[in-house]
Amino acid sequence: MISEGCEQCAKGGKMVLFVYGYCDQRDCFYCPLGENRKNVTQMYANERPVEDDSDVIEEAKRMSALGTSITGGEPQEALDRTCHYLELLKDEFGEDHHTHLYTGITGGRENMRRLSEAGLDEIRFHPPLELWGDLHGTEWEEILYIAREEGLTPAFEIPGIRAEEEFLEFLDEGAADFCNINEFEMSDGNYRRMQEEGFELKDDHMSAVEGSHDILETMGDHEKVYFCTSVFKDAAQHRSRLKRMARNIRREFDDVTEDGTLVYGKAWVSEARLEELGVPEEFYTVKSDHVELAWWLLEEMVEEGDVPKGEIVEQYPTYDGTVVERTPLSGGSTGGRAAADD
Repeated sequence: MISEGCEQCAKGGKMVLFVYGYCDQRDCFYCPLGENRKNVTQMYANERPVEDDSDVIEEAKRMSALGTSITGGEPQEALDRTCHYLELLKDEFGEDHHTHLYTGITGGRENMRRLSEAGLDEIRFHPPLELWGDLHGTEWEEILYIAREEGLTPAFEIPGIRAEEEFLEFLDEGAADFCNINEFEMSDGNYRRMQEEGFELKDDHMSAVEGSHDILETMGDHEKVYFCTSVFKDAAQHRSRLKRMARNIRREFDDVTEDGTLVYGKAWVSEARLEELGVPEEFYTVKSDHVELAWWLLEEMVEEGDVPKGEIVEQYPTYDGTVVERTPLSGGSTGGRAAADD
């Protein structure tokens, strides 16, 4: 089973709203947050730092967001902020803008009511690892029913550390609507502590932990359990989000690759020189110290000696515009580039 929030995520349609970097409940050894996100109050909408409401709205429009996932740190520890942005997104994009929130604390009825009234649709609980198997009869069982009573869709979202049949019991009892299991991963933020706990990377893999798929033997056949692999997150979710952004912000001369990156040419020539060469205005834009133009046109111009040098740039369509690759071009030697405009 895949939830509505996950369906949107698979399409690359979920904006990630990081509302708060602190989580005072516990210090999980597997927490993936990097140093720039851990224990900070700075908000981010995807990669964009949020300074005011307009940043959130602009980022959602940049990717034609279908919905928003709210994360941290612990969003319930910044409840006023979390509720404000839920209301903002629903007011701006309507009730169909689906929202879900990840939380590692129960929060209580008042929090569930406030989140629901602000516009939250799904709430995904991640109980502390040390309590797995002993959740029945605790506040963790109670909050599932409370969340539903307050109009939220309650669910679990857990890392694939180990199989735990109690989560299946909650599903069968109707307490939770679904359980998402994320493939256990190592990151820059948790690598050292994960190794200290005895976990190792899978062979020939950059992030997935050895043995994480074993959880499927116990939990994988349940119709309300969804296992989200690290490959799917990268190949489907992340790439699809990049493509949505790229299609929205691309200029007339930018190529969009199959990975969702933008490719263009960069040269240090004057606009007058481009006009002299008869380059149409729609094929270039003038920056402060260079021009950016169609990569294939620049390659041809360098080959023919009309422009002495340049480079082909591939970059993410994200707010920070991280450059993936630069390919130098110079007379008699060009790198070439095959981009797929989709």
